Amino acid sequence: MAYLVLARKYRPQTFEDVVGQEHVTRTLKNAIRGNRVAHAILFSGPRGTGKTTVARILAKAMNCESGPTPTPCNTCRSCEDITAGRGVDVFEIDGASNNSVDQVRELRDNSRYMPAHSRYKIYIIDEVHMLSIAAFNALLKTLEEPPAHVMFCFATTEVHKIPITILSRCQRHDLRRIDLAAISQQMETICRQEAVSVSEGNLRTIAREAGGSMRDALSLLDQILACSNGNVDDEYVTNLMGGMDRQLLFDLSAAVFARDISRILALIDAIFNSGQDLKRFYTDLLMHFRHLMLVKMNARPELLVDLCATEIETLTRQAEGVSIAHIDQVFSLLFNAEASVRHASQPRLAIELAFFKIHQVIPALPIDLLIERLDSLLKGPNLKPPAGIVEAQSTYGDLKAPAPVSDPDGHTRAGDQETTVNPVEDEPSADPDALRPAGDADWGRMVAIIAQTKPSIAAALSRSQLVSVSEQAFQVAVHDSDYTMNLVKKNLAMIDAVCRDHAGRGIQVTFSSDDAGVKHAAAGKQQVNDIKQQLLNHPLVADAVDIFKGKIEEIKIN
Repeated sequence: MAYLVLARKYRPQTFEDVVGQEHVTRTLKNAIRGNRVAHAILFSGPRGTGKTTVARILAKAMNCESGPTPTPCNTCRSCEDITAGRGVDVFEIDGASNNSVDQVRELRDNSRYMPAHSRYKIYIIDEVHMLSIAAFNALLKTLEEPPAHVMFCFATTEVHKIPITILSRCQRHDLRRIDLAAISQQMETICRQEAVSVSEGNLRTIAREAGGSMRDALSLLDQILACSNGNVDDEYVTNLMGGMDRQLLFDLSAAVFARDISRILALIDAIFNSGQDLKRFYTDLLMHFRHLMLVKMNARPELLVDLCATEIETLTRQAEGVSIAHIDQVFSLLFNAEASVRHASQPRLAIELAFFKIHQVIPALPIDLLIERLDSLLKGPNLKPPAGIVEAQSTYGDLKAPAPVSDPDGHTRAGDQETTVNPVEDEPSADPDALRPAGDADWGRMVAIIAQTKPSIAAALSRSQLVSVSEQAFQVAVHDSDYTMNLVKKNLAMIDAVCRDHAGRGIQVTFSSDDAGVKHAAAGKQQVNDIKQQLLNHPLVADAVDIFKGKIEEIKIN
């Protein structure tokens, strides 16, 4: 007899033998006991998780001579025929090669006839999503109201490709990926039955490589047992599966945290020269930094179920001297470059470019240390912000500084305005109202009246200087830009008419360009820009923005 691969030899024959799909098998067993089995059932899920196997077991349970029963005997004629694949009343059809409308019509016509010797005529259609739209349409009526002796079991890995009209006529069961521990335990049981010895670490490596598929895991185990000749060591398993030594991942992360770019490039070169798939290596690297992040955050143990105790201990030691912020920083940069690596024609260059960017980034400070340094920035004598900064607001916080100080010329600047610092005298200050020119209130009233109809002109007049007021006219000096002076000149007649109508006097305007004032304002603006740039370049501000993934929205200089 030809050799039977492990995936077929140890294929489950009862619901109890199915691994990792208890939510499906329990439902089906209860439905059989309660005589509530649907006439059309759809099994969906990833490859190798037991869809077709569960459909076969269901067919045996329904056609068993002692049934319908949730525990088929596997000894009667019907059970043995289904197990051997020669049952005349159970039809297992490949949807990919029998997808035409004519073949579905033939199936529909044959379904009318009674089964040969079983209780039900059962059609198991694998990869049912491969049927054509016309084939699905031909199946609709039969699927909705089949003969009492007919059952349909569909299996698919791409349920989204099945028309909704088919889905609505089926009872759907979604099979999950099988967890790593269950796959490892099943392979360990098989190894004992096969009288071979494979270490727990190797079984875990095979299970991790299978990606939740029991069939893939048993196929890999079959390959390893066939090639190892009884000697199964860790290096052999790794090389046979095309994987890499996981110690390289720990060495690479250690080099990243040590900011040793030469070591990083040497490790990448070693992986490249060993013939490893760099895209697969990059995927493993992302998972490694995910595990580091979870260990640093003291995540639940079940989130690290695919790691052995030794690897978790090593991860814990490596993460001790690194902040969560820095691990997250590296992990984010690597993840952002994943698409570039996956689509790159030269993935080695894409990976090296990602690490060049990581090397240039300053490690992010822990939040508690950042807050402590921000406090010292505000209070410490050597870390005060530049003079003139009052407040800098970012998305996530404020930085406050002392009030502006005066320069040697006796001026201090705040924003784009200039104020004069007068010497402090012993005598009390004069009343400001007494220093105002006579008629100041009248002039302000004129500006307010003009603002009702001509706000732009009123704004220009508000920046002018009232020199004096006589019985005949207001004496006004305009020292501003050419645009403002031209605006006042063009509307001088209207301004004069308003003043005569409401104040009984005209207006006399003196125009002059204040170049010194303009230059002084420009110098003030430049100083403000310099202060803002100093804040933006401050390393603590940069750390705060990077940790909180924020941006500087506004910097206020009062």
